[in-house]
Amino acid sequence: MTARLYLDLETYSPVPIGHGTYAYAEQARILLLAWAIDAGPVAVWDCTSGQQIPDALAAALEDRAATITAHNAAFDRTVMRLAGGPKQRAAAAHIERWRCTRARALSHGLPGGLADLCDVLGVPSEAAKAKDGRRLIMLFCVPQKDGTRPDAKSHPAEWRRFVDYAGRDIDALRAVEARLPEWNYRGAELALWHLDQHINDRGFAADLELADAALAAVDSEQRRLATRTRELTHDEVSSTLRRDVLLTHILLEHGLNLPDMRAATVDALLDGPDISPELRELLALRQQASKSSTAKYAAVRRACSTDGRLRGALQYSGASRTRRWSGRLFQPQNLARPTMPQPDIDRAIEALKAGAADLVLPDVMSAASNALRGLIVAAPGRKLVVSDLANIEGRCAAWLGHEAWKLDAFAAFDAGTGPDLYKTAFARSFAIDAAAVTKDQRQVGKVMELMLQYEGGVGAFVIGAATYGIDLDAMSEAAWPTLPGWAVAESAEFHSWARRQKRSTYGLADRTYVVCDALKRLWRAAHPGIVGVWALLREGARDALQAPGRNIAMGRFKFRRDGAWLRILLPSGNCLCYPQPAIADNALTYAGLNQYTRKWGRIGTYGGKLFENACQSLARDVMAHAMPVAEAEGYPIVLSVHDELITEPADAPEFSASGLSALLSRGAPWSAGLPLAAAGFETYRYRKD
Repeated sequence: MTARLYLDLETYSPVPIGHGTYAYAEQARILLLAWAIDAGPVAVWDCTSGQQIPDALAAALEDRAATITAHNAAFDRTVMRLAGGPKQRAAAAHIERWRCTRARALSHGLPGGLADLCDVLGVPSEAAKAKDGRRLIMLFCVPQKDGTRPDAKSHPAEWRRFVDYAGRDIDALRAVEARLPEWNYRGAELALWHLDQHINDRGFAADLELADAALAAVDSEQRRLATRTRELTHDEVSSTLRRDVLLTHILLEHGLNLPDMRAATVDALLDGPDISPELRELLALRQQASKSSTAKYAAVRRACSTDGRLRGALQYSGASRTRRWSGRLFQPQNLARPTMPQPDIDRAIEALKAGAADLVLPDVMSAASNALRGLIVAAPGRKLVVSDLANIEGRCAAWLGHEAWKLDAFAAFDAGTGPDLYKTAFARSFAIDAAAVTKDQRQVGKVMELMLQYEGGVGAFVIGAATYGIDLDAMSEAAWPTLPGWAVAESAEFHSWARRQKRSTYGLADRTYVVCDALKRLWRAAHPGIVGVWALLREGARDALQAPGRNIAMGRFKFRRDGAWLRILLPSGNCLCYPQPAIADNALTYAGLNQYTRKWGRIGTYGGKLFENACQSLARDVMAHAMPVAEAEGYPIVLSVHDELITEPADAPEFSASGLSALLSRGAPWSAGLPLAAAGFETYRYRKD
């Protein structure tokens, strides 16, 4: 039987851990190494004592057949590779030997923190000792404000407790591993996590000259804006970023009692004619100052390794349940959409790097925000080849819902023989020819596609309008003349019922509410397959809860309850995992991390939400299948951002956007009949295509 080595490090570095594992590890020192082999006793090697590495630990590190398990293994492996001795460095270099209980937990919808995971899985812990452990870590592992370095000689009693504390995490680690499922962390998925580790080790080249220039330009511009703010307010407001002070000034000096200083509120005022020139300029200053991107520029500057590459920007299975990658450090998944044309962004980058931003850019803050993607560059002799899967969620939804007409429409569009899907969706809903769909009607079709796929109604339109900047009143006026009478009648009746029941109408005008609800009805009538899957998922989950241990096949899904878990098996072979499922008041609930409170608790779900989880998870699996293929074909991945791969191959003609796109759209053995398409571009500096 293959031996299992469990380990956990206690380390010190002058670099704060918040700057990222790789920057931290470059100057790290290993203090303690707690370890155990299989179910054997826990030992702690005091690396500061001058004692040689224990023989059994050395043998396990050298044994290529032995696996190495840690919680947040990326940290332990990276520190060992950069700060460990020869045997540690050698073991760290063989990524395929490693296992991570944090990644395994995340892939099943569980929290990543060890303490939280122990709570959820029922692993006993001693709160008092944990509190003492945190105190000891702050003492020995974090730079002290007075410049001292406490150690075993200066604090012998505390050090003994520190050694004892270090060993306890191994017991927790083994107990957690024994309780964790492995459905989504074995075979091809385990290999994918190993690839994820290679990608994070590789990182991407960052334009640090641009980062420094942008930080300097933004700082200078903030000071200029603050100076002008003080002039306009007679020194009452030192900066427009001081929201409450600014609101008070506007009330007292201009007689306006504003509810907040959100962008939408300020935009509405600036669009109106009835404000003074002084207030208009003050609000414009607020808008400019609020566009600051210094946090992301500073994060890149701090997190870069000494070779100018930023590593560790991806979190495997960071998105709960769907297992999509999330961003870390400078959050590449959350880069704002550009508001400037790309040629203007290119000129802005040149101006920033030349130190001439204030001379040639009309809005330095906006330019810096738009230039953020440009931080990602190709290393010398290489280029960035980028490709994005086109409308992958919509394609997965049509495929999972057996929506044959829509699958045909995707295929026709990809072949160049049919219109785009927003026109097709509008035409199908309104029973007209897609060729007759106008530009305004296509926009309505786009809104319908974005908002209604996951059982959304009027509330989804309101959320979508805020997300995508859509004017629902204008959309309603455009759609009203073409709505069929039956849809208007049903929606008007529903609107009256909602008012009688005192249900929210979201502050919408009566006609806007009716139009949004009518569009919902039209879209659902045109998508019987997808609507049917909402009910299928709801019923399949309920049936599985009532029949533990049985496989229940419905459509393209299989449902199964195993102990405290509900699993929905996807065609890819991976699962949607819902811990501690239950039905309460006729509603399906499960235990999970509330996205608003960030606390573990009960979460309600429904057919449309389960379908959203399934579509996003399957879209992730389409991308995940292509990633090792792209690597094998010479496209080293440096980032994945949503449904887009950013690769850094050699700067040679055999590596192209069309070549990478062909690999992404090739599909997997399990995805027969799922129409895939991808498109991209080649560049030396990342941008939004």
